[in-house]
Amino acid sequence: MNNSGTFTKLRPLSLLRQLSNCSDSTCLQALSNSVSWSIYLEQGKITYATHSVEPFDRLERHLRRLSHQIPLLTTEVRVQLRLMFEPDSHSQLIEHDSNSRNYPPEYQAISWLVSQQHLHSTQAGVLIQELVKEVIESFLLIKEGTYELTEPLNRMPKICRLDVEKILERCQVRLQNWQAFVPQISSPYQRPYLLINSKIEEKDLPKLQPDLTNWMKGFSLCHLAVILNQDEIQLARNLYPYILQGKIILHEPDPPFDKLPKIFEERLLFSKLITLVDTKEKLNTTVKSYPDISEENVAAVHRLPKISVPPKENFQEPTISNNINPAYQRVTAATVTAQKVHKIVSVDDSPTILKEISHFLENENFSVVTINDPLKAVLSIIRHKPDLILLDLNMVGIDGYDLCRIIRNNLTFQKTPIIFVSGNKGIVDKVKAKLVGASGYLTKPFTRAELLKTVFMHLT
Repeated sequence: MNNSGTFTKLRPLSLLRQLSNCSDSTCLQALSNSVSWSIYLEQGKITYATHSVEPFDRLERHLRRLSHQIPLLTTEVRVQLRLMFEPDSHSQLIEHDSNSRNYPPEYQAISWLVSQQHLHSTQAGVLIQELVKEVIESFLLIKEGTYELTEPLNRMPKICRLDVEKILERCQVRLQNWQAFVPQISSPYQRPYLLINSKIEEKDLPKLQPDLTNWMKGFSLCHLAVILNQDEIQLARNLYPYILQGKIILHEPDPPFDKLPKIFEERLLFSKLITLVDTKEKLNTTVKSYPDISEENVAAVHRLPKISVPPKENFQEPTISNNINPAYQRVTAATVTAQKVHKIVSVDDSPTILKEISHFLENENFSVVTINDPLKAVLSIIRHKPDLILLDLNMVGIDGYDLCRIIRNNLTFQKTPIIFVSGNKGIVDKVKAKLVGASGYLTKPFTRAELLKTVFMHLT
């Protein structure tokens, strides 16, 4: 087959099936809508797959799912992983292009987890299997783009080898399940917001899980599912009736997730791609196709509920179609439930940065306290007792390193997440931040999505 081409001539599904019949080692690289996919194959088996949209966010989500069964995957370990291996977000695309024939940094991070015995190789195999499936799901939705086949330069340890056909079957089943929610839901990265009529009393509120209502703060369906330890499709199924009724609206995905392919109405295409069989039978046969992953571990870590989406005729169609009733308003966590609203303290001598952080977070119902005098920061932090601290690294009078040490010396804040916010991008700064007790590192300039990603990692 050709070593390069376009997806208008060869569909992603056909391309992967052709590669599964090849005996050589290769890396399939695809580019569409400024997103790049890399799928690594060895003797017709997939060893890893990734795409360029927030790969460490994807890794974090799946590590958090595993952490419910693996106590060694603590928050501290996951933070250390990102500080060691995550490229700076603003140079990530350049680094990805320049090292396109090497194994990606998140795969190196997984190998490190195995070498440090935070993960058994079998558990790492399950992790890679889930990451690969998420990447392949988006890959199958590419309509237009280009691809090329290259040979990986670096020889990384092979943690597992996944059967292409079994992966494709699982992905197609999930894509068909997503199709049941089209056009109301077009992406797992859409962000749900709860709307109610201001005259409706609390007893009439939708019977949604309280934790879900509390965290409906700009997080995507995909991220909410991780917070609640649910499957994304199950969460979408729970929200779907309220979306139809107009009680929940979905905002479009935040950048860069908006660059990923959407789930469009293509039932005829997907009916040709797969012959439906019993979902349980698929799960059992999938386990047998991975010789490096034991059936016991897969059953424990990856147990998806059987999805049976209610037919649309069982739902009452909303009285309003495209326009939201002006009498509707967004509900904060305080109006729905008495659950805690997280308090965040931001210390920075730049009024512009403080204003930007307040705007990003207060719009999502977090309580934000801003401090522009670093010399008064400690007393203010003690008074407010925040759940998370954003700390500028370079300030007049005292730098962030010294301030972090002082805060950490107070027993009350020894476990409070402290995130450095800085324009410095060097690895030395990140290592020094870790040594003084920082929990994470946010590089200026940052987007709302990047700030929410930090909150997702440390407060959920």
